Amino acid sequence: MNNSSDKNTNVMPDNVNLEDLSTYDSKALFRMYKDNKDVAIRNELINRYLYISEILSRKYVNKGIEYEDILQVASLGLIYAIQRFDIDRGFEFSSFATPTIIGEIKKHFRDKGWSIRVPRRVQELSKKVNVAKSTLQQELQRVPKLSDIAEYLCCTEEQVVEAIEAAQVYSPKSLDIFYDSNGDDKNIQLMDIVGSEDKSFSHIENSDFIEKCMEKLNPIEVKIIKDRFFQTKTQMQVADELGVSQMTVSRMEKKIISKFKKEYSKLISI
Repeated sequence: MNNSSDKNTNVMPDNVNLEDLSTYDSKALFRMYKDNKDVAIRNELINRYLYISEILSRKYVNKGIEYEDILQVASLGLIYAIQRFDIDRGFEFSSFATPTIIGEIKKHFRDKGWSIRVPRRVQELSKKVNVAKSTLQQELQRVPKLSDIAEYLCCTEEQVVEAIEAAQVYSPKSLDIFYDSNGDDKNIQLMDIVGSEDKSFSHIENSDFIEKCMEKLNPIEVKIIKDRFFQTKTQMQVADELGVSQMTVSRMEKKIISKFKKEYSKLISI
């Protein structure tokens, strides 16, 4: 940080030279920025104190987020600190900026660090569970049980299980990693043992849903649905068979689809 200057460090200059701000010391720049919020002054302060963001960012390397992303967030925290800092309160800027920058970094990890988005309450409980495990293991001289952790955190065992399972998605494992096959000649790759959803389940669920919805339709509505969506007939063809206009079929079709949507809304709300 450049503190050498031929300008008075405690007095606001009458004529600010925005083209050569490096001639002013940091205290003078903060007073100048407090008065006019000039972007050039702010940028000069950012350049002088960027090293704080770099130092703090390095402490969070190898925790699931790239260093460049962390530094970007830390730099944003530095800007917030510069904008809020009041030189007249007598604090050192580095002491003021550090908690602001760390707060932005932690907030970024909390919101973006999880590979799968989980509720905030589960994220917070996951951190508490990890602390509780270490604390209880020292106190009890054994691996704590779920009941121990739940009692310690004043929550249910189900909530503890939920937090532990959620922690597994913070840093996902690569599908290319290998596991010991317990004596077999060839190790097992993770992608070979990961289960996949059986497509037939969705087909069964959809068929069951449609069948139940069809039971609530009258014979003409059932014919329209079967002809239009199962036999792929045009609205005009269906209208000719029913002896009505194509517009009537169109209106009835929209009405039936609306019924299906309402039934589906009831289903997913259960």
